[in-house]
Amino acid sequence: MVKTAFVFAGQGAQYSGMGRDLYEGSAAAKAVFDQAEAIRPGIIAQCFEGTPAELADTANTQPCLFCVDLAAAYTLQASGIQPNWVAGFSLGEIAALTFAGVFDFAEGFRFVCQRAALMKAASEKNPSAMLAVLKLSGSQVEDVCRAFEAAYPVNYNSQEQTVVAISKEKQPEFSQAIQAAGGKALLLPVSGGFHSPFMNEVHAGLVQALEPLQLKEPVMPVYSNLNAESYGQRIKETIADQVNHPVYWQRSIEAMTAAGTEIFVEVGAGKTLTGLIRKIVPEAKALNVEDMQGVTAVQALFDNDSK
Repeated sequence: MVKTAFVFAGQGAQYSGMGRDLYEGSAAAKAVFDQAEAIRPGIIAQCFEGTPAELADTANTQPCLFCVDLAAAYTLQASGIQPNWVAGFSLGEIAALTFAGVFDFAEGFRFVCQRAALMKAASEKNPSAMLAVLKLSGSQVEDVCRAFEAAYPVNYNSQEQTVVAISKEKQPEFSQAIQAAGGKALLLPVSGGFHSPFMNEVHAGLVQALEPLQLKEPVMPVYSNLNAESYGQRIKETIADQVNHPVYWQRSIEAMTAAGTEIFVEVGAGKTLTGLIRKIVPEAKALNVEDMQGVTAVQALFDNDSK
């Protein structure tokens, strides 16, 4: 059997209409949205009809993306495609953990809603932004950050893409410094400087939110953003620590490749992770599933590989 990884999309991939085609074409996807709607009425309308501003609000973005991620993953699973291991980018890691059985759906969804509310509050208290830096290595980006009091490399996405969290006040100056170093800085559509010390208060809130939950062992390996290794015994600690520590995405993809992954399937909105994977491991087969056409494409790929 072809070794496969599902990778779950994270914040920044949202768009109005996401998940609608899955909802209309898959009973498994419809069940995801209907469960979420019962817990948080209005979320279906937000996914299918929300304005860009509404979907950019972290309190909405994360629960909506969580639903689309899992709608795509469960639709693939219902069609007979089961991954060997999973990973998720930032918010996507909570969806990956839910798919792997660590949270049940209602637990995972409620936790994501809490996480989103805490991250929104921290962003409003500590005005900050995230910039994707292109054309420079991670170490070059780290060198530029050292010249600033509050600039943190937070997403090591590929060989030539590192995301930095920085105070909004210093954002223009930092962009100029990146340009002077030969790079390019692009502002990301998120509301704060995630995975950095700007989120320290969120960490404390997540520890408290996780404390009463009876989390289960994952039924398949889940590769962590925190260390690019599969989750071990410190499940709650790893989930909480992720929010104010960097995402080691390149290392995670390299680790899954070393474990034997032949096909990466991005589940959820957009194709950001698919593009990163193709840069990290050019020889890998990588494709995304955000609608029924994507499901059909993955099925065809598996059918061909099994012949």
